[in-house]
Amino acid sequence: MYLGLIDLPWWGYVLVTLALTHVTIVSVTIYLHRHQAHRALDLHPIASHFFRFWLWLTTGMVTKEWTAIHRKHHAKCETAEDPHSPQIRGLRKVLLEGAELYRAEAKNAETLARYGHGTPDDWLERKVYRHSILGVSIMLIVDLVLFGPIGLTIWAVQMAWIPFWAAGVVNGLAHYWGYRNFNCADASTNLLPWGILIGGEELHNNHHSFATSAKLSAKWYEFDIGWMYIRILAMLGLATPRKVIPKPRFAAAKQAVDLDTLQAVLTHRYDVMTRYVASLKRLCKDEIASLKARHAGRFDPKALRRWVLSGEDRHLNEHDRRQFAEVLRDSRALATVVAMREELAAIWARSNATREQLLAQLHDWIQRAEQSGIEQLQEFSLRLRRYAL
Repeated sequence: MYLGLIDLPWWGYVLVTLALTHVTIVSVTIYLHRHQAHRALDLHPIASHFFRFWLWLTTGMVTKEWTAIHRKHHAKCETAEDPHSPQIRGLRKVLLEGAELYRAEAKNAETLARYGHGTPDDWLERKVYRHSILGVSIMLIVDLVLFGPIGLTIWAVQMAWIPFWAAGVVNGLAHYWGYRNFNCADASTNLLPWGILIGGEELHNNHHSFATSAKLSAKWYEFDIGWMYIRILAMLGLATPRKVIPKPRFAAAKQAVDLDTLQAVLTHRYDVMTRYVASLKRLCKDEIASLKARHAGRFDPKALRRWVLSGEDRHLNEHDRRQFAEVLRDSRALATVVAMREELAAIWARSNATREQLLAQLHDWIQRAEQSGIEQLQEFSLRLRRYAL
């Protein structure tokens, strides 16, 4: 009993620890994230209760707290109200103290009331799963009984796994460093195209662009292990995906866009904006090089290019804004593509407009793009005419 009920070589303990923590990662991404926070899939009660029980043992996290904090993160992303944005709080703070930021926000009653709706509120949740110390204490005893003194190390790794990988790496690095498939409004990135170690959460830019998708991979070379497990659960009748990232479809260009074209553009708005930005990279490079020659030392070319293409200005001070506005007055092409970018994004941002009004705005945008005299805008207007349901 001193050595525990199970005696393993050193690598056996490593494999057991990785297996146990992997189940925890899968529970977080499937149950807490995709099922509870975003309703991207339905879970059979058997699967749902297993995940709740396992998270109670290995993390002590309360479903309502985690769900509410994550929903607030999406609603207030990269603002002062975001519970854990490295763009606001600094990468070091989120990476090393992500768990502390989580615990602090969990004490905010307004956050729980506003964003925690629809989470479990049954007898088990009230009487058992909300008592986090009890669950992790039982896990400690089980680890010690099974593995002896080394069980304490296994337990410590289990307790640190989610605070480091989820609260630190995903919330920190995945809003700071990586590649982007979609030009969404926040700073989310994909850390790797292979979402294995963190259950698919590595594909964070994909997720922020299509938050209600049960599948986080978007490109043919990306792999989401969480989606693989969801497919297995679905085959067993234990899960039902609701939505996945839509794939753009194209048809022959229409002479005049109609309501179907509008709906296709709205559905694939992130693809639309990403393609728009990609189509303008050469134009921006040439125009900014010309401006640099005429305004040497007066502006940061990289910052201007980033702003022109993405429209992200939350980190610009008033001086930079005035400076960029002045520089753009010396480039008709850049001023035009910036204005057109903002107007294009406004089409799907106007929630109060009728479909007929949005269609008129889209038609007007395409017409002005074709008459702009800018080759890239003219080519992109043709692409817009080709989007189909």
